[in-house]
Amino acid sequence: MTGTAARTTNTLLGPTGNPIPQLGAVPRQVQNTDPRNRTSGVPPPGERRYLAREVVVGLASDFPASALDDLARRHGLTHLEAQPIGLVGTTYHRWRISDGRSVSDVIRALEADGVVRTAQPNYRYRLAQSPPAATRPDAAVPYASEKLHLAEAHRFATGEKVLVAVIDSGIDTSHPEIANALADRYDAVPAGAPHIHGTGMAGAIVARSRMTGSAPGARLLAIRAFSGNEETSEATTVNILKSIDWAISRGARVINMSFAGPYDPDIARGLAAARQKGAVLVAAAGNAGPKSPPLYPAADKNVIAVTATNAENQLLPQANRGRHIAVAAPGVDVLVPSPGRGYVMSTGTSVAAAEVSGIAALLIQLQPGLTPDEIRKTLQSTALDLGPKGIDDQFGAGLADAGRAVLSLGVAQARAETREVAEVRAAPASLFAERWPQIPLLPFPSRP
Repeated sequence: MTGTAARTTNTLLGPTGNPIPQLGAVPRQVQNTDPRNRTSGVPPPGERRYLAREVVVGLASDFPASALDDLARRHGLTHLEAQPIGLVGTTYHRWRISDGRSVSDVIRALEADGVVRTAQPNYRYRLAQSPPAATRPDAAVPYASEKLHLAEAHRFATGEKVLVAVIDSGIDTSHPEIANALADRYDAVPAGAPHIHGTGMAGAIVARSRMTGSAPGARLLAIRAFSGNEETSEATTVNILKSIDWAISRGARVINMSFAGPYDPDIARGLAAARQKGAVLVAAAGNAGPKSPPLYPAADKNVIAVTATNAENQLLPQANRGRHIAVAAPGVDVLVPSPGRGYVMSTGTSVAAAEVSGIAALLIQLQPGLTPDEIRKTLQSTALDLGPKGIDDQFGAGLADAGRAVLSLGVAQARAETREVAEVRAAPASLFAERWPQIPLLPFPSRP
């Protein structure tokens, strides 16, 4: 996603080593290679992860229909869809480019039009997981729950009643691991058959039958934003914006995003607004390898980026690296549910992100007032340090630990002690006789 600076020839260098502009020449601008600092929606040089004949235009929500028609005529565009996004107070319009102009040229022209708020490509995102392998739940080694210390955490919290949105492919909400957790569902794309990825990610969070997710008491907001088959399932800018907006409108406290793609200015605005509403945003770091540039939304500053480790606490080789990585979680051969009451072994940063989304729900159950920043801090301060000492670009702060994270809040232990006292008070007298030996009672001495 980074550009290549223009080369200069026959350039004289000054005493500091910088080029001396030639007489009458226009000074060369230093190219900004960080896409987050770009002021234009024109895609960076070399970026091709977008629909080749579409643009997304942001306009005021009260923009007149007649003016919209005029705008389309001025720029030779065909209107495809309008989607109001209340979260950012903007209506996004999908337009098809009806001639041979490039997306970049159309965006430049739109940005020069005074009525346009934003213009950019309709970017494409892919799910961040390797093809899974079918298995039986009794044949899998459940190392993930042990690594995360879920049993210890679930003594105090299960994520009860916390709304967790999963923006993904179609989820099999009839699966025994998921059915009783469903709070609501939304299709940002036309409904289709349940998908193996979305079902697996939902199960990693809320499973509560033959396996146990990281937050089995949480309530699921199942969002279908990705369409297509297992090999080509993709989502676009507009569909992800719809999904984030709907999740916040339904009160989601955690949003899991197990997908990856390019930096997207419109999605970045949506994520910033969602975080301002108190939503904890969790995303998969991506599986493009150590030499890949940062992938989004994980690299967004408002998002908790999660990488993947195996049963030996080793980093998944194809995981992305970077200073934006917050924590790690098990992501190699992790058991998850699949459509049709099945189970598969899942590998990738996707399932690791889902596990951390569940841990965030545990913390929110115990302290509903926690901010996204406080939850990030808790996850990182209680993680098991791996790799180089301290936070690094491979493991972040280290392997997430649900047990330590929950206990670090203090309220967990206090609630456990309160519950224990209540149980003792309510216990029958025979229980005391079983737990403690009988102590003979001595008569009070008589008064002289």
